[in-house]
Amino acid sequence: MAEDEVPETHVLAIASHVTSGYVGNTMATFCMQTLGCQVSAIHTVNYSNHVGYRRFKGRKTAPEEIADLYAGLKEAHLDGFDMMLSGYCPSAAVVEQVGKIGRELRTRASTKPGSFFWVLDPVMGDNGRIYVAEDTVPVYKSLLKDADLILPNQFEAELLSEVKIHDLPTMKQAITKLHKEHRTPHVLITSIRLPPTSINTPTAADEDLSTSAKLSIIGSTATSDMQPRLFRITVPVLPIFFSGTGDMFASLMVSRLRQAATEAGVSHTAHWQSPDDIAGPDLPLAKAAEKVLASMHAVLVDTEKHYNEYMGSFERRRKSVQLNEGTGAEASEEQETLKHLQLTRAAEVRVVRNARALREPPDTGDFKARGVAVEGGDD
Repeated sequence: MAEDEVPETHVLAIASHVTSGYVGNTMATFCMQTLGCQVSAIHTVNYSNHVGYRRFKGRKTAPEEIADLYAGLKEAHLDGFDMMLSGYCPSAAVVEQVGKIGRELRTRASTKPGSFFWVLDPVMGDNGRIYVAEDTVPVYKSLLKDADLILPNQFEAELLSEVKIHDLPTMKQAITKLHKEHRTPHVLITSIRLPPTSINTPTAADEDLSTSAKLSIIGSTATSDMQPRLFRITVPVLPIFFSGTGDMFASLMVSRLRQAATEAGVSHTAHWQSPDDIAGPDLPLAKAAEKVLASMHAVLVDTEKHYNEYMGSFERRRKSVQLNEGTGAEASEEQETLKHLQLTRAAEVRVVRNARALREPPDTGDFKARGVAVEGGDD
């Protein structure tokens, strides 16, 4: 294997799909294939475009269809998966079906430690708002003991752990509960915003980042007795909402964690858990996250540049577009709708144009993992 190359990996990706744009499996498949993974994709929804456009067509996939597609792969002996990535599921029934597939693959690999690894992105909500049916939450909880790595955002981590996160001690408490009570080996919580205090203020090195708005990624790989080993990476926040960034993060983590675990010599151990003497910032999970965040930052900075250039010429562009004649509320509404559609399109992540940044993460030194010192945190 060449230096800095992801080992040959066959991934089963179960997530949403759009015809236009880059979210769900459309994003994940491209990212993983760009890094050399073979991907088999099963779609939980099939939409024309992501729902942020406010206009879309398509349908949700029935759990029976997901089961049928997986059965077809088995019958053709195309189910030799090294890893599974599961993302957005539109119903509890679909989550249950994904769980059946994950458990079957886990059971089949039980005689060969490390031969199957499940990355579970429990997509349920964000910013204090749940956007799936509430009966989905307990089903996700039932899968935690079977997944190897979960990738919740702060709100989803609160739903799964039943711990309200408002500072680093409660963050540690939530992660510890996920490790100990749910037996999840690896936890990586994304999009964390904590009020500044003496124990969660970014370090001086973090403050050297170029923007004032920041968020944190906090991760942990459990020790042999399921104690947390925390690390933190603080990243700049760009002032634009980009759809699909969670899917980009998850899929790049699949590829880079496989690489990091192989380089650390733990890819043939159960759940790819490192020996207990490995500190948080030195874990394969942390090393993978560093590369992923460096790649993502480069992609999103370029997307932001493209978006701002589009915004600068938007008024001229809008005047050149033929709108229905008329004045008043109806004409104004039509213009605002067109503006929203065009700006949403301009904010589509430019992942294809930045494939090199996926393969060769730039400026990784700006995204170094650091330890997390928690005052008053309980194990």
